[in-house]
Amino acid sequence: MSWLDQIHFNDAGLVPVVAQEASTGDLLMLAYANRAALEATLSSGQAHYWSRSRSRLWRKGETSGNVQGIVEIRVDCDGDAILYRVRQQGPACHTLEESCFHRAVVGDELARADPAGHILARVARVVDQRESDRPEGSYTTYLFEQGLDKILKKVGEETTEVVVAAKNADPDELAAETADLLFHVLVMLRERNLPVDRVWKELDERFGRPPRAPNSSKDRSLES
Repeated sequence: MSWLDQIHFNDAGLVPVVAQEASTGDLLMLAYANRAALEATLSSGQAHYWSRSRSRLWRKGETSGNVQGIVEIRVDCDGDAILYRVRQQGPACHTLEESCFHRAVVGDELARADPAGHILARVARVVDQRESDRPEGSYTTYLFEQGLDKILKKVGEETTEVVVAAKNADPDELAAETADLLFHVLVMLRERNLPVDRVWKELDERFGRPPRAPNSSKDRSLES
């Protein structure tokens, strides 16, 4: 039986679909799909939906260019909701916001929400922006202007400080020093033009891989 035969479409023949940025975990949008939209998504590798207002099939980004490349399709436990994990090009929302979920409930009002996604991905975006804009007075700008050797020196220093903090058994100190190290590693990756997505991909590929024999110098697996 095809997985499509296990989807519980509603009376209108539709199922809700949530789109999520695969690299950051950001929730991007909610739309609907019928069977034809799911089949088009599978065959093309790009997100397709069913427009309830226009009563027609549509491909995300067909007019804006802000397409969604499919990384993975997931189905919830009841078969009545779909998750598209995607690589989003450009903003996902028609308002030109990165996500349709850009407003938060604050008391009785709606206010602009903080960026979603994992904090490391959010910091990486800020580092990328600092490297591009080079705002005056920014420590990140200073690091990029000093160049690779300075950045590597800071990575080495912060690594040592993490080791010392771990030996001191002070959780606050260890948390602070680890945060410093992660920040400088992200700066290093940007300086070497290595997208942080490559690191996430490497971790994804290692996670759950059967571990090598004990004491193997080439053991790069992560046990699930």
